[in-house]
Amino acid sequence: MLPSLEKLRKFFRLEHENGYNDTAIIGGLAKMLDFWEAEARTDGVSEEVVQAVISRLRSYNGLRPEGRADALKGLWKRIQNQYPEAGQRSEQKPRPPQQPKPQQTGPEGQTSARPPQPQRPAAPSRAESAPGGKHSQTPAALNAALTILQGVGPRHAQTLAELGMLTLGDMLYYFPRRYEDYSQLKPIKSLWYGEDVTVIGTVQSVHTRPIRGGKASIVEIIISDGTGSLRLSWFNNPWIANRLKEGEQISVSGTVEQYLGRLIMNQPDWEAVEVEHLHTNRIVPIYPLTAKITQKWLRNLMKQVVTYWAPAVVDALPDSTRSAAGLLPLGQALLQAHFPDSQDQLKAARERLAFDEIFFLQMGVLRQKRDWKQADARRFPVPDEWLGARLSGLPFTLTNAQRRAITDIRADLDSGKAMNRLLQGDVGSGKTVVAAIASAVIVNNGSQAAIMAPTGILAEQHYRSFINLLAGENGLIQPDEIRLLTGDTPEAEKEAIRDGLAEGRIKIVIGTHAVIEGPVQFKDLQFAVIDEQHRFGVEQRAELRNKGTNPHLLVMTATPIPRSLALTVYGDLDLSVMDEMPAGRQPVATHVLSPRERERAFSLIRSQIKDGRQAFIIYPLIEESDKMETVRAAVDDHETLSKEIFPDLKLGLLHGRMKPSEKDEVMLKFRDGKFDILVSTTVVEVGVDVPNATVMLIEGANRFGLAQLHQLRGRVGRGADQSYCLLIPDHEDSIENERLQALAQTNNGFELADLDLKQRGPGEFLGTRQAGYATGLRMASLTDVALIEKARFHAQNLFELDASLEQPEHTLLAEALGRFWGERKSDVS
Repeated sequence: MLPSLEKLRKFFRLEHENGYNDTAIIGGLAKMLDFWEAEARTDGVSEEVVQAVISRLRSYNGLRPEGRADALKGLWKRIQNQYPEAGQRSEQKPRPPQQPKPQQTGPEGQTSARPPQPQRPAAPSRAESAPGGKHSQTPAALNAALTILQGVGPRHAQTLAELGMLTLGDMLYYFPRRYEDYSQLKPIKSLWYGEDVTVIGTVQSVHTRPIRGGKASIVEIIISDGTGSLRLSWFNNPWIANRLKEGEQISVSGTVEQYLGRLIMNQPDWEAVEVEHLHTNRIVPIYPLTAKITQKWLRNLMKQVVTYWAPAVVDALPDSTRSAAGLLPLGQALLQAHFPDSQDQLKAARERLAFDEIFFLQMGVLRQKRDWKQADARRFPVPDEWLGARLSGLPFTLTNAQRRAITDIRADLDSGKAMNRLLQGDVGSGKTVVAAIASAVIVNNGSQAAIMAPTGILAEQHYRSFINLLAGENGLIQPDEIRLLTGDTPEAEKEAIRDGLAEGRIKIVIGTHAVIEGPVQFKDLQFAVIDEQHRFGVEQRAELRNKGTNPHLLVMTATPIPRSLALTVYGDLDLSVMDEMPAGRQPVATHVLSPRERERAFSLIRSQIKDGRQAFIIYPLIEESDKMETVRAAVDDHETLSKEIFPDLKLGLLHGRMKPSEKDEVMLKFRDGKFDILVSTTVVEVGVDVPNATVMLIEGANRFGLAQLHQLRGRVGRGADQSYCLLIPDHEDSIENERLQALAQTNNGFELADLDLKQRGPGEFLGTRQAGYATGLRMASLTDVALIEKARFHAQNLFELDASLEQPEHTLLAEALGRFWGERKSDVS
């Protein structure tokens, strides 16, 4: 079937579904003649048919519904007589609409007498668009390609696809990055240094001057609003000089700065002012753009799609939940998020859309937690006498936090349901002891345990700890029943370990990813521990679980997790927090030094080594050529330190480009005292215990996040001696860096984690866990604890009423939840 006839058939069908109420096209069915007539002639449709369609549709609005039905049926029968294929469903894809004529305004911003009029998409059926309707599907037209819009051909559709917009539905959720509030404009004379503002002015002058010998340029523009003048500067954007002309009105947004006593803005956002926005004091959306489209073009397109289709979107949130939470209807929220009537309406719209995201996230993790809790697991009772004997045999006294964690795990193991617990605590808080006690419970009942660590050297550290804790003179495990399995284990030894695990002679295996390799089989794996769990992917964690039948699972992390993330991303896990350090540990003294004070740091290192201690020196880069030459780098400075600064000391070098075996060898030599100083990149962030190391010097400290700095600091202070962490930023003006000052003021990892989340986002905390979380949130922020707790409260209430969402009023929510989680890897660990 010809594309123009196929399009005609689709609109006729929609009109039939709508009860012949002349709503298939906004403004009436006759409106489609604006674009259809030209397309039909291009397709070669006979003039007789074209004129018949024109005649019928122009008189269509004046007919009663019964007459409209007869008119369309008669017209389509006439078309079928001349084009028999019109009686069958066409598999041919519709031809994209014609491009706008040259005199129209295109996305590149050519001037014209009038803007392009996008073809109106078809209206939804009554069942789909009725307020409060419970139709179970989104209007089909929201899945239509953007080429259904007049003025959006294949080339423009491809440009919009680069922005993530493939369908009409995508456009509804392509939100502005900011807004110009013309109702709260500020005159230039009232600007203050440091303000982030939007001002409107008239271009007074435009100048371009070359810099760097002509290799670059600066565009300088003066604008005035009658109260004062403001200088605007753009570096290496010469095209701006061609776009802005004297006498043109523009709005600019940016931070007010000062140069030689005058107020200026550097690299401000700008756009030409649309007069209607000034006259109506509108809040104007500013969308993220790509090349070849302008704000005005995209905004016009958005206006027509959003105003028509937002009210038609089905609201999956139950009315009871929406009312209890005090939220806007979804359609209203979408409309106000794009074209707000006021700041209050914008705030309410953003809250509704953000609530949906967190609500769906909460429902998903609650479902994961329920699924895990429904899985039966073997019970492992822990008699008081047995546990008391194990704890009294330890060479140290447990902290209260360790005892609480053991109590939690003890209850999990005796519950008959699979444990799925996250044990979080700072570096050195004693998580390994807790994991060892839990493993002993499993072994005491005749089953096996597996511990997986991200590096061979960390696995060996755990192996030594388990041997010391569980295989001593009074231990219940023989040393040969605990084995270490890593990639470097000789093949013959690997084979012996595999045989021992399959036959049940080996009770505990500790290793790296080698533990989950195909040939490794367990006779009865009932307990799995994953250390630094965010460093393992979903598949790796699942493979370890699959080595047993619903084994109890304990995941551990030394990265303190902010409360907001614990409620959302990790909401499917039971949580144990270890917020105490073992007795005898002293807080690490942390100081921020300027680059000029580097020699003070070297003096401290010399004095500590003279007293028999060791030191770390950490760099952000491996070599200077990695990035800017101003950044100090490990390989380059290792040579300088060895030859010029510490020629009498032994220095080791560690970085990420070394082979795993080479890294392990260097770390073991450092642990055994063969190096006085270890020069390294952040690969030591998770590493071996070196209680003798008392100094951590971090170069380029301003380049690290708080969580990472705190992890690095945790490499020292693991013995009884006073330890030091020295932070040296790249430049003098970075000394007041907020992150560095915060680190110097507290050793509390949870306080630092909350601050780091606010400053840098959730990336450092998520690792590979459910990687789509942060990027999948368009409106919500994982730092908004108040909204998260609100959404969690309502999700839990609904979950208690209908966990499986099987009640009729929850059908839409079940479908929406499935779509939300469809592209996310769910993982109960």
